[in-house]
Amino acid sequence: MVAASPGGGSMKSLTIQILTGRWFMFFGSLLIMSAAGATYMFSLYSGDIKDALHYDQTTLNLLSFFKDLGANVGVLAGLINEVTPPWFVLLIGGILNFFGYFMIWLAVTERISKPKVWQMCLYICVGANSQSFANTGSLVTCVKNFPESRGVVLGILKGYVGLSGAIITQLFHAFYGDDTKSVILMIGWLPAAISFAFLRTIRIMKVVRQTNELKVFYNFLYISLGLATFLMIAIITDKLTGFTRSEFGGSAAVVIILLLLPIIVVVLEERKLWTDKQVALNNPAPINIVTEKPNLELAEVKESKKEEDKVKTASCWTTMFSPPERGDDYTILQALFSVDMLILFLATICGVGGTLTAIDNLRQIGDSLGYPKRSVSTFVSLVSIWNYFGRVVSGVVSEIFLIKYKFPRPIMLTMILLFSCAGHLLIAFNVPGGLYVASVIIGFCFGAQWPLLFAIISEIFGLKYYSTLYNFGSVASPIGSYLLNVQVAGYLYDKEAMKQNNALGTLRKSGQDLSCVGTSCFKLSFIIITAVTLFGVLVSMILVIRTNKFYKSDIYKKFREKALANEMEMAAPAPARSAVVAEEEKKDDDKGKRK
Repeated sequence: MVAASPGGGSMKSLTIQILTGRWFMFFGSLLIMSAAGATYMFSLYSGDIKDALHYDQTTLNLLSFFKDLGANVGVLAGLINEVTPPWFVLLIGGILNFFGYFMIWLAVTERISKPKVWQMCLYICVGANSQSFANTGSLVTCVKNFPESRGVVLGILKGYVGLSGAIITQLFHAFYGDDTKSVILMIGWLPAAISFAFLRTIRIMKVVRQTNELKVFYNFLYISLGLATFLMIAIITDKLTGFTRSEFGGSAAVVIILLLLPIIVVVLEERKLWTDKQVALNNPAPINIVTEKPNLELAEVKESKKEEDKVKTASCWTTMFSPPERGDDYTILQALFSVDMLILFLATICGVGGTLTAIDNLRQIGDSLGYPKRSVSTFVSLVSIWNYFGRVVSGVVSEIFLIKYKFPRPIMLTMILLFSCAGHLLIAFNVPGGLYVASVIIGFCFGAQWPLLFAIISEIFGLKYYSTLYNFGSVASPIGSYLLNVQVAGYLYDKEAMKQNNALGTLRKSGQDLSCVGTSCFKLSFIIITAVTLFGVLVSMILVIRTNKFYKSDIYKKFREKALANEMEMAAPAPARSAVVAEEEKKDDDKGKRK
């Protein structure tokens, strides 16, 4: 066999290798995730909704709850992803995103008659639900394509979600200046456009082992750290000197360049793989040296998998209270009814619910504590950037600690929950300048919880039904948000505001919102949130004890064996393959065609 000669043919072959490779798929996922965190920008435009539609704080927090509900109740997206390719999930997500936020923009700019509260709740729920479709379509696909690097994959991709608030803020100031109403329109069309651009790129691929896989992910990580550092510098500079619109334009240009920079890593890596493939085609002899023993091992692996599948698919209803060993593939019902999932779910309600309440109320907290209006944009950007650092650190560091020291991820989750209490107390007692520090702590802790939660779910319950279980884990967020944001923070804020208005002898007119000033507006709320988070710490410790033995074992062994089987399958010449392997391949092909 002769390799393609230099010229147009080889260039075309290399281009196809790049566009269809795993690394370009990961690059597309990075860009989708970099615009998928618009829900974390709610505090930036919530004041416009409150003023334009004359809502009180309880109503605004109800709207915030439906935003969180839509963003995190992605079970439908997970179930759709079980039976359709990822591009279809991304397509639905893009449509939902544009419709939801476009309708909100029309309402706030008074281009349509004032919607009823339930209609606004529906619009923001639909728009935010697109985030779960984006996560399911791209992030879950990446975890399945890189199962041995799932912690790093989750950390980097979730990190870009965390950065998306700061990224969109820079772009929005460059395009629209200080018109915060226009940011609603921007977060309607931008994520949808990016998802549509990569519909054909994001797909499930055969798992193979690449010796330098972790090193390549570190290259993506370094670029994302550069992006986060630049955004931090830009935010601090803007805070000290104040950017003009043209300066925001320059900042946005640098952000776009840094977002596209990972394509260099993709091209270099795919070129290396393409070169190795050409060398292998020119020198096929080493590949043909395949003994009967590996083929027998391959047959045994496939036969074992066949037997396991028979057991697991026998009857999900009769086995839902008889789960397999941790790390094996649970059915959906086995996972949902497991004690481990219940504990993890409860800890997440306590932890994420409190940090999300702080994030969604940043504007009102800043106003009540006397911070200037311009600081709200700073708070949102700080939360966004440290949200990124939390996701990256928890994903990457927990992966390193797990591989090198077998350090359980649930212990790191417990530590993050405990650390978030410091941010809540800074808000509760109005420490001078403390809201800036609290934004950093809460942003970091909020972000850090997600990669840990999703990695723990994938490790304990397996990857077979990960699309659905991933989204079930997210449901804890809106539950925590409703209990702590609507029923605690919103209720106590309005109660204190009414008390202040009565003390001043002013009566609230119809359609006029309640405003509260002073430490007392959120003090009791965040003391309660701190207590709830501490309860979450205790619950999380139970999971640490239950899973300690599991995390001390080799939890990635079966993925290495599967990758080895795939490599042996590709390396073995067709005539030398066993009858068992050939039969299994035919069944896999038939199954793929039916799907």
